Amino acid sequence: MSRPFVRMNGAGNAFIVVNALERSFRPDGDGVRAIHAQHPFDQLIAIEPSETGDAFMRVWNADGGQVETCGNALRCVGWLLMQSTGRDRVVIDTLGGPTTATRAGEHRVQVDMGPPRLAWDEVPLAEEMDTRGIELQIGPIDNPAMHTPGAVSMGNPHVVFFTDRQDDAFVRGSGSLIEHHPLFPEGVNVGFANVLAPDRIRLRVWERGAGLTQACGTGACAALVATARRGLTGRHAAVEVDGGELRIDWDEDTGHVLMTGPVEIEGTGTLQGTLAA
Repeated sequence: MSRPFVRMNGAGNAFIVVNALERSFRPDGDGVRAIHAQHPFDQLIAIEPSETGDAFMRVWNADGGQVETCGNALRCVGWLLMQSTGRDRVVIDTLGGPTTATRAGEHRVQVDMGPPRLAWDEVPLAEEMDTRGIELQIGPIDNPAMHTPGAVSMGNPHVVFFTDRQDDAFVRGSGSLIEHHPLFPEGVNVGFANVLAPDRIRLRVWERGAGLTQACGTGACAALVATARRGLTGRHAAVEVDGGELRIDWDEDTGHVLMTGPVEIEGTGTLQGTLAA
C-alpha cells in the first residue's frame, strides 16, 4: 500500500499534502507522528471531498493533533485546486469554516479568511475579558517581560504580544509556556509582534502543536487585527515572517481579513505501508 504526497510551503510554512478526494486518509495521532518522523512537516494536510465547497481541507499538526485551519495551507491547497481545475477562484471548507482562495499571480494566492472572531467566548477564553488586551503576563508580577496581549480567533485561537523581544530562546520559552495556559481551553497559537511602522509588522509565532515555525498565516492575520485594534497599525500591512512576507488587509467594508502570499512546491514523495492508510 502506498500514497503519494506533495511537499509544499507557504512563506516557509512546510506541509505534506495528501489527495484524499477518492480514497480516505484519516491517520490517528500516532500515525501522524510516525509520518512526521519520516517526512518532517509543520502540518499534514488532506484534501477531501466537500458537499458545499470545491474541497475540504483537514489539518494535523506535527504533534498529531487535528486543528481547525491553517492560513498558509489554504493558499497551497487553493493553488493546487486552481491548477487542477483551470479556475481562478475556489472555495475550501475547513473545521474553522469555509474560505475562498483566489489566484493573485504566478505562484501567489489570496485567501479570504472571513471576519475575525473577537468575543472572548469565540477565541475562546476561559473567562470573560476585553480581547483587545487580556489579563495575561509573562514574568514577575511587578516587572513582567510582556503583558496585556490581544486575543483573536481566525478560525483558530491566537494571542498576540506586542514586543520587540523575538529571539529564539524567548519565543520558544514564552510560547511553550502560554500554549497550554488555563486561560485557553483549546490551547493557543502565540504571536510576538514588533510593529515597525503603521503598515509593517515583524512577526514570530509559536504555533500550537507545531512549535516555532517559519510562517503562520492565521497568525499574521491575527497580528494585524490585534495591532489595528490597539491603534498600533492601520488595517493594511506587510507582515514579515521568518520565511518571507505576507500581505494582510482587514477590509473596512466587509470586515473580512484577506491574506496574500507565495506558494512553493518543493517536491513529491510516497507514504508506504501503514503510513498510507
